[in-house]
Amino acid sequence: MITSNSSYLTYKYLEYVMISEQIEHLFYENGYNKTPSNLPEFTFYWRKENQGVIVIFVIDYRQGLYISEDQYVHMKERVVEFFRARGERDIHILSLILSADTEKAKKLCVSDSFCWMIDTNVIRLIIHENQVADFYGWKTILEDFVVQPSRYAQNNDACPEGTGTSDRKVQAQEKWGREQIARMPWVNVCLVVINVIVFLICTFTGELLYNKGAFGIREIMSDKSYYRMFTSMFLHSDIRHLFSNMIVLYYVGEIVEKKVGHIPYVIIYFLSGIAGDIFSMGYELLSGDYYSSVGASGAVFGVEGALLLLILLHHGRMEYVTTGRLVFAIAFSLYCGFTSSYVNNAAHIGGVLMGFAAAAVIVMLCPHVRTGKDRYINES
Repeated sequence: MITSNSSYLTYKYLEYVMISEQIEHLFYENGYNKTPSNLPEFTFYWRKENQGVIVIFVIDYRQGLYISEDQYVHMKERVVEFFRARGERDIHILSLILSADTEKAKKLCVSDSFCWMIDTNVIRLIIHENQVADFYGWKTILEDFVVQPSRYAQNNDACPEGTGTSDRKVQAQEKWGREQIARMPWVNVCLVVINVIVFLICTFTGELLYNKGAFGIREIMSDKSYYRMFTSMFLHSDIRHLFSNMIVLYYVGEIVEKKVGHIPYVIIYFLSGIAGDIFSMGYELLSGDYYSSVGASGAVFGVEGALLLLILLHHGRMEYVTTGRLVFAIAFSLYCGFTSSYVNNAAHIGGVLMGFAAAAVIVMLCPHVRTGKDRYINES
């Protein structure tokens, strides 16, 4: 049986987890990279700008942890040394301390003007008079942030003895759990699994599924089998073909689905695959070369095109992906296709163009994508 005290401690632990995860997501949304230290309580997020490297050193100063002022100064110096060792000279660093004991945390900031705190009891940003009033726009970002998580801390007074956790606290825990489940990229995982299962079936059925489901303009024109534009997306010629498509889809698709949501992601995926088939059909009619095509590459290129649009909207970086890296990956894949035999490059081009265009329409229709706010965390 759980006592009132243990229930309250469980709630406080979940509250710490919620705040930490949401802050991490906040940095990713603003184009920052994460570099963890040897200790989970210390993490720094950074982003390169024209004026140098912008670093925010996050300290999760939870109960049971003790840091002296000298240790704090030493840790901050180590972060600066980390970047100097990599050739950076202009390093701008701010400490952000998460703590329920603001008096204990304040001792670390006494002589440091670049040090802010978030009180995790009431979820509020604390900036003392001797500290900088802003740090590259982060004052507004954090003030907006604390408004949303504060709903988890409403009526967050200590539980009276014997009363247990309040209904509001239980509801907050349950809502947080639902949000984490909702954010899981289960559509992307299902697509990968379906492709793998279909490939395994093909290994036991020989040419049966290929004959019935491969895309080919002659087959479509002769027997009106338009369904091939859909079924061909789940067929792959060999294990290398399957692996190359699925490894890209797994990593890139996860980012896009988390950003746009499940249904918009499905729309982007299948529209891109169909657009790839349409481009392929047009190329065959113009060139007079007719062949059968299989593979999810048109849809996969579409997901990459969608990610490119999203990255451009997020100032050239989202999570660990930058515009330059993604453009290089797409261009290199297209180049490999053009220099290889038996590769349907028309499908790749059609897919990436449709993915980019579909994502642009979704951005216009969905405010949470356009503003860069998470659709699940900011949902009321």
